[in-house]
Amino acid sequence: MESHVLGYPRIGEGRELKKELENYWKEKSGADDLFSFSNALQERRWRQQAEAGLSLITTGDFSLYDHVLDTIVMLGMEPPRFAGADRNAFDVDTYFHMARGDAANNISAMEMTKWFDTNYHYIVPEFTPGMGVKNKTGKIIDETKRAIESGFRAKPVLIGPVTFLCLGKEYYGAHKWDYLDDIVKVYCETLGELSHLCEWIQIDEPVLCADLPGTAREVFRDVYRKLKSAAGHAKILLATYFGPLRDNIDICLESGCDGLHIDLSRGRESLDGVLQGVPGSMVLSAGIVDGRNIWKNDLRRSIAELARIEERLGIDRMMVGSSCSLLHVPVDLSLERLLDSELKSWMSFAVQKCREISALAQALTGGDVAGTLKQNAQDISNRRNSDRVHNAAVRQRAAGITDDMLSRGHDYLTRNARWQEWLKLPLLPTTTIGSFPQTSEIREARRRFREKEISAPEYEAFLKEEIHKTIELQEAFGLDVLVHGEPERNDMVEYFGQRMNGFCFTENGWVQSYGSRCVKPPILFGDVSRPLPMTVKWIRHAQSLTEKPVKGMLTGPVTILNWSFVRDDLSRADVCRQIALAIRDETLDLEKAGIRIIQIDEAALREGMPLRKEDSEQYLRWAVDCFRLTVGGVADDTQIHTHMCYSEFNSIISWIIDMDADVISIESSRSGMELLDAFREARYPNEIGPGVYDIHSPRVPSKEEIVQLIRRALEVIPVDRLWINPDCGLKTRQWPETGESLRNMAEAARLVRADISARDERSRDAG
Repeated sequence: MESHVLGYPRIGEGRELKKELENYWKEKSGADDLFSFSNALQERRWRQQAEAGLSLITTGDFSLYDHVLDTIVMLGMEPPRFAGADRNAFDVDTYFHMARGDAANNISAMEMTKWFDTNYHYIVPEFTPGMGVKNKTGKIIDETKRAIESGFRAKPVLIGPVTFLCLGKEYYGAHKWDYLDDIVKVYCETLGELSHLCEWIQIDEPVLCADLPGTAREVFRDVYRKLKSAAGHAKILLATYFGPLRDNIDICLESGCDGLHIDLSRGRESLDGVLQGVPGSMVLSAGIVDGRNIWKNDLRRSIAELARIEERLGIDRMMVGSSCSLLHVPVDLSLERLLDSELKSWMSFAVQKCREISALAQALTGGDVAGTLKQNAQDISNRRNSDRVHNAAVRQRAAGITDDMLSRGHDYLTRNARWQEWLKLPLLPTTTIGSFPQTSEIREARRRFREKEISAPEYEAFLKEEIHKTIELQEAFGLDVLVHGEPERNDMVEYFGQRMNGFCFTENGWVQSYGSRCVKPPILFGDVSRPLPMTVKWIRHAQSLTEKPVKGMLTGPVTILNWSFVRDDLSRADVCRQIALAIRDETLDLEKAGIRIIQIDEAALREGMPLRKEDSEQYLRWAVDCFRLTVGGVADDTQIHTHMCYSEFNSIISWIIDMDADVISIESSRSGMELLDAFREARYPNEIGPGVYDIHSPRVPSKEEIVQLIRRALEVIPVDRLWINPDCGLKTRQWPETGESLRNMAEAARLVRADISARDERSRDAG
């Protein structure tokens, strides 16, 4: 029986890839150094899979930035604005410019958004009229050859052409499906080359677990008939994941592929339908080890489920694997030296998940895994029965939530009149999303405090001085609503998790979010409560330094949920309600401390939505209710903000309206304010701050560029309801570019205000 994973973490155990990328971008190393490092890292990844006992080792899943961007380059589909690209070969600088922008030549980056319902961000393919498609497949071929030469049985993986096309966006009247034949031709050429090297080739089509567009369904069978023919003697594994197949079972089973992979973690309901219709020539790959969470697999339960598949298909028509790529989990649990030993015994990271997959394969093929199964059963039982997981008081409070707790009491217009009594902001008020650059000095002070090289009073004095500097700088920039900059926060979710019961944390549990950006998700193992205020001291200090309003900054319950590794023994809705009650307590404490503007970020609201429309309403109902629960107790004259980023809002705009936030800020600069179309069509009733510059690029936008974006926004949003802000928080940026960008933003707002004032004066004179 073959054992495999669909993909493997690529950042390294200690985020080595992040460090190498940033050295290259800072010109501290060259391209040869970067490629030498990446080759060594790939070799280590392959060896970890093999040493864990997997029979097939995945190639082609490694990326210097993003696997969708790699596919764009493989197809020679660099957007025309990157005209300097070598159309015949891989150019690493153009590759990074596509992802991050080209500051020197003032070229904007490609759009970035969430990979299905995960917190991983991918680069969105662009389709423009006349764009050519050209075979540039050297990367996956070279990686696969190197793996084979190193003694591994390689299984290359490609993003499927149907998913690639579904993810792409059309510009200037282009029709992306017109490019299908040319794209499939490149895939066929690639498969032809790989067929001489490998027994299995994995083609990922996660879009099959979503609502498949009609065109995709129409072309699917013909596309895979061509791919199968091109693969020759090599076998194609059609990989689906992130949910059940439902109405797409038929086209999967009729694809002609040699194997079908299904997600038995999030799509277990597909199994019966697949088993009933699977053709005799098709192998079934069972994705039974969860690739998106860190809990130990219940091996005995998995063996029982695999035995049912074996009874129907036979052992020779089975593969065992991860539910999806292990990109979404940390690398190695054994590196966690400080994690509580009991909690650690309940967990499994990528290396351990590979071992679980290997153990399952051995168990079904007669291997001796009795000791492994015994220890696993004990760990599963210990977690299930632990007193550390359950808190009766928390459960009782959550059960007592009423509809009245979800309401502000009065509508936006009534609340707006109350703010005007004290807020007195100009038209087009300027602000930021919350965080400011986390400098090396801040990180060093945090390290020294953690390692007890400085005392708590010394660390607190340092943080207060950083907040003071941030307030002074914002006043110098001319911003209207200030923030304290969040120097005390390591991460917008981890910071809050560390101050609530029910969470635990890792040293090296890093997961890639995009490019060199990695996050260390908290682990939510038990019932959640907030023992003490978490932010009040810092926000109150910031407000004492200025006459301008300072926003209290909180992370919302849905985002904390979606950006944590969440317990799997309680529904996500119930867990979210517990978090919402804790954030509600913090919101009310901020208000009592005199903070009159409070921002509760729900960056991940859209991200957590199920892939199927039919499943979405239930999720959105409890998710929106949880946000409303956090603010339901505040007074009318407290202004509530929220922030969302890198999501498509069109399908959920009615739910965003139902959140009833007074002001929402959203990412919109990379899309040229395109996201505002949804807010215009829905006649969004409250205030909105569309991002006017991209914080994920080091490029500094000019005043003129920001002015144009503001004017474009004014075509959609009434002037008295428009705020001016960046796309997202500024934590990952450097101060020089941040300062220049914010000065340009504030000056652009002043220029547009002056134009509006002059226009109004002319209108009065004419009247």
